[in-house]
Amino acid sequence: MPRKIDITVPSLTGRRAVVTGGSDGIGLRIATRLARAGADVVLPVRNLSKGEAAAAGIRDQVPGAEITLLPLDLSSLASIAAFGDSMREDGRPIHLLINNAGVMTPPDRQLTADGFELQFGTNHLGHFALVGQLLPLLRAGRARVTSQVSIAANSGSIHWDDLNWEQSYSGARAYSQSKIAFGQFALELDRHSEAQGWGITSNLAHPGIAPTSLLAARPELERGQDTVSVRMIRWASARGILVGTPESAALPALYAATSPDARRRALYGPLGIGHLGGAPAEQRLYSRLRSEEEAQRVWQVSEELTGARITGA
Repeated sequence: MPRKIDITVPSLTGRRAVVTGGSDGIGLRIATRLARAGADVVLPVRNLSKGEAAAAGIRDQVPGAEITLLPLDLSSLASIAAFGDSMREDGRPIHLLINNAGVMTPPDRQLTADGFELQFGTNHLGHFALVGQLLPLLRAGRARVTSQVSIAANSGSIHWDDLNWEQSYSGARAYSQSKIAFGQFALELDRHSEAQGWGITSNLAHPGIAPTSLLAARPELERGQDTVSVRMIRWASARGILVGTPESAALPALYAATSPDARRRALYGPLGIGHLGGAPAEQRLYSRLRSEEEAQRVWQVSEELTGARITGA
């Protein structure tokens, strides 16, 4: 049986938190813990019926929880803009943003609504545009932004000559690219904030390995059945072998987003063997994320591709 691992989440009463990918898996556990700590939680969801079920589940566990559901499809810049309009019209400051949503290794190359390779477009460009839309509210809340990367960001590289994988496609390599770019953006966001006095702090988390829906059967990704990998992960997780559980995998992001001891531009992940499972702790920044020059290039290219301009004006 897996060993019970937990952290203390401080009171978040009076604070507003936005969690992408919060309708299932690790994101749902993160959203539930934030609600239990008193946060007003915004769940941007692609599937509203699934979101309603998630919100009802949170309220069952946390009576009186403040949950707001809004439509958001991170693979569509128009949807991101509409979500941003709704949030800015509401006007309340955002104190925590946990960029957790993602897609992983569709077997065949797929495109977003705007023509980007699905993983790069959703995992990185979608969140880049989202931060641009929410920047005034993040500044008003002096927010902490925690972005969920992956151990996949510790391998591979950015495919600069073919960001959309038009010439060739590898689901695993495209996934690594999306998480490297996403991680570099998150670090560059903190540098921009520090230099321009936005009051935002930005850091990184990764969940290790745990049985979630990322590698499970996903008809919308043309994955008709669970992968062998996810079946093995479920088996190991149930026996407490190496990997984590969905509950323990949520803890690094929770720690990075809420702990007064979590540092800006730091990476938090599981402390166990291979950083696959275990209690959350600060970890050495992956080598692929250390180049400030490449991070600046990621920022510039992302602005060009999305049309988003993340400025303090």
